[in-house]
Amino acid sequence: MLRVKINFINRINSGNVTPVIKIQPQKGWISLRLGELWDYRELIYFLVWRDIKVRYQQTMLGASWAILQPFLTMVVFSVIFGRLARMPSEGLPYPIFAYTALLPWQLFANGVNKATTSLVSNQPLLTKVYFPRLILPLSAVMGGLVDFGCAFVVFLGMMFYYGIFPGAAALLLPLFILFTMTISLSVGLWLSALNVEYRDVGQAISFLIQIWLFATPIVYPSSLVPKPWRTLLGLNPMTGVVEGFRWALLGKGEVTGPLMIVSVLSVSALLFGGLMFFRRMEKTFADYI
Repeated sequence: MLRVKINFINRINSGNVTPVIKIQPQKGWISLRLGELWDYRELIYFLVWRDIKVRYQQTMLGASWAILQPFLTMVVFSVIFGRLARMPSEGLPYPIFAYTALLPWQLFANGVNKATTSLVSNQPLLTKVYFPRLILPLSAVMGGLVDFGCAFVVFLGMMFYYGIFPGAAALLLPLFILFTMTISLSVGLWLSALNVEYRDVGQAISFLIQIWLFATPIVYPSSLVPKPWRTLLGLNPMTGVVEGFRWALLGKGEVTGPLMIVSVLSVSALLFGGLMFFRRMEKTFADYI
């Protein structure tokens, strides 16, 4: 990607200050330029708003899809794993046990899907206008908060129905939501950059998400894993998120220091590597897309 720099020089004759735009290639691995995101914050807002409008434009159910997807998935899981397979649910009704985990999972999965295709789907914008390319996967991930909010309203109704009320730990829920979005962005950075050059990445993402779902303790509790191995579950950062949601909202879940430390370290490495890789590849986006 080309970097735009604006310098100011004085015109000797007129005495006016004229902006001169210099377009220079990006150099090095460490020039992340995250400060530019704040400069283009209005663009982030409008891209998020555009994605939300386009998603539900000319649909019969509109925003109800944000509720139906996790709810119907919860119903299927409750029948198959709750009733037929008799999967343990830590003393909780299985529907609410599964739905609590599906809340962050839908936020993560939708964010990864949208972020992966964000560069390709915005081809006209990407090839004609300068802006930090990082804005595209970031806005795709942020747009999922609206769907999450709609699904969370249903969860509150389910808690009231089962007579379950959150405690003081629910105040930490925003941290787990932010953590979920960070994981989604970290994965999305890698996949979106690869999808520009290799379009089969976009085709494989659905399969990857399905495998990842069953590798995360959503339909089963993490207590099924032998205790000496539970810390290694943190290598899958969504394990820490799912257990954190259950702990914050239901008072259950395997939220231990080692598990969360491993999850945070793995996400930090994934995010930093994703930023470096994305910045390194973005100079070729306009050529391949």
